[in-house]
Parts: sequence; structure tokens; C-alpha cells
Amino acid sequence: MDLFEYQAKELFAKHGVPTTPGRVTDTAADARAIAEEIGKPVMIKAQVKVGGRGKAGGVKYAPAADDAQTHAENILGLDIKGHVVKKLLVAEASDIAEEYYISFLLDRANRTHLAMCSVEGGVEIEVTAEENPDALAKVAIDATKGVDLALAREIAEKGKLPAEVLDAAAVTIQKLWEVYVGEDATLVEVNPLVRTPDDQILALDGKVTLDENADFRHPDHLVFEDTGATDPLEVKAKKHDLNYVKLDGQVGIIGNGAGLVMSTLDVVAYAGENHGGVKPANFLDIGGGASAEVMAAGLDVILGDEQVKSVFVNVFGGITACDAVANGIVGALKTLGESASKPLVVRLDGNKVEEGRAILAAANHPLVTLAQTMDEGADKAAELANK
Repeated sequence: MDLFEYQAKELFAKHGVPTTPGRVTDTAADARAIAEEIGKPVMIKAQVKVGGRGKAGGVKYAPAADDAQTHAENILGLDIKGHVVKKLLVAEASDIAEEYYISFLLDRANRTHLAMCSVEGGVEIEVTAEENPDALAKVAIDATKGVDLALAREIAEKGKLPAEVLDAAAVTIQKLWEVYVGEDATLVEVNPLVRTPDDQILALDGKVTLDENADFRHPDHLVFEDTGATDPLEVKAKKHDLNYVKLDGQVGIIGNGAGLVMSTLDVVAYAGENHGGVKPANFLDIGGGASAEVMAAGLDVILGDEQVKSVFVNVFGGITACDAVANGIVGALKTLGESASKPLVVRLDGNKVEEGRAILAAANHPLVTLAQTMDEGADKAAELANK
């Protein structure tokens, strides 16, 4: 889960990372009020989860409250790379002597944590990495040891930060590592990390990505969810603990196990080439449990997608046998009643497959078509979606 800047700074404050005071708002009038409350020049910053805000006119300096309101009026509603600005951060402006860059991230390719630091901050780090790679230090972090003050200072030195601020930078870098570990993040980035004229170090911007697999350890992270920008079907699926991702097709997919669902997506896409180019409408993994409640929740989400014209249920019975899956499907259709109005193609295989097929055959639901193989089921679902 990517956070807005103001949310990242809330986590920074929680872990003692120095930054500038400010508040978030969604109105120009309130932006003026916050500026008046701060009583100093402020920055009006668009809150969008994309880079390049400054170049797009989403970051403005406001020396007075009137300027804050004017800039807020201009920035709210601004489209920045497809992201419409709905919130603003009004933060105290800071005198800047120099700008640096620091980040911690999960380096999946090398299976380690990585620190990156550069004396050249304030610009897109991709530009620095391409045009002046020697200016970007990369330091692998041993997860069993973490980052103490000594290593934090070493990271700053390798990033070529000036000697005068190495100690102060080390303290902030070590605290950013605490954010990274303590909040189960996969990315903590500050660009720019600034040096003030009196040699203070401040995190003027912040980018944090949280690992949603660790949500069970962080119930407080729930407040960071941007439900207004999330697809309503994905929000509904999450409430039922379903692994769901909406796609841009017409065949709804339900399977048990991520690998099987991914394979099903490929087979449906291939079959769709023979039926008007229909494509998978979603990824939905119901996991090991295929009870009537779980199946009903999954079908309710998929059938709520207006683009879906047919549904392909592709289940391999393992710990949950096919007869339990079949009973789940029958029970789900009863639960949904008239809201289940689109054809379902069901392919069962594995543990107690014959019993499962027999249950579905006996139910004889008019919407259900049984398929013997995955290819057959995908082809039938694509055909039905194209009618």
C-alpha cells in the first residue's frame, strides 16, 4: 500500500524523524486557515501518489495566507499524470542550503534490504542513477543486524554527504530505518532530505510503501487506506478477505490457489481469441476454503462487475474436497438468489471430483454448465461471454 506524503510524515513523526509541521486539507479556505495558524511562509503540496508534482504545478510556495488560498484553489482538482488532486498538505516552508536523497527498500532481485543515498537530491532519482551513477551509493543491509548509528553514518559517507552534517544525517537515517522495520515497509524514501543553513537535517518529503501482508500486525494502518480511489469491488472483496484484482475483461474467474488462478487467466485469454477477443475480468483466489459463504462472497463481488458476462469457476479439490466445493456453489446460488443472473461454467478436479460433479448435476441449476477440463471450461465461458 502506497501512502500519501502526509501519511508518510505521520509515520516519520511517530519514529522521531525530523520534518516540518503542517496539516492536510481538502479545501482552499482551510488551507488559508492552516497557513494563518502556522504564521510563517508555507508550501502548498498536492497529495497524489505519483512523482513529478512540482513540474506539474502541484507544489507552490506561499509567503502569506492569501497566497496559500490562491495556490490551493489552483491545485485542487489538478490532474497530475492521471491523478486528480483531492487533498493538499500545507506545511511550513524551510530554508534550504542543500538537498540530499535517502531510501531503504526491499531488493527482491538480490534478496536483501538496500539503502540508497546521494548528495544529489531534489530531482528524480532515476535521472541521477542514469546520468551520474557514481553519485548514488547502494549499501546492502543485513536483516539480522539492521542499521545502527555507525552504519547509518557510513551510508551517509558513501552518499558523499558533507562532513559537517554526517552526524545529524546518521541520526535521521537510523530513524528512517526504524520506520522501515517498525512499520513493515518495503520502501521508505526521502527526496529531498535537506540541510538547513544552520546544519539541521529535515525530511521535507516522504514516500512510504507498506507491506499489506503484515497488516495483521498493524491494525492502525487501516486509516491509511485510500478507499475513495480504490475500485469498490476490490474494497468489497477485501472486507471478505478475498484475494481479488479487477481486470478489464468479460469472463469472471474464481479459483483456489494463486497458481491455478493465474493459469486460468492465461487459458481464458487464449480461448477468448476464438470468441470475439473476450478476456478475463478479474483475479479471484478463494484459497483453501470454498464454503457456501466464501463462494457466495466471491460470486457477489464478480457478479457486481457490470463488465462480467460469464463466470468460470475452476477448482482443484485438495484439503477442501470437490463435494464441499460443489455444496458451496449450490449454497452460494441459493444465497444470492436473483442477483445471480449470469452463466457459470464449473470445472472440478482432484479429491472427490465425481461426488462434486454429481452434486452439481443433481442441483441442475439453469445457470451452471459443467466442464470436464480447464480448456473446455475456458472455451465455454468465453463463448458464453461473447453471446
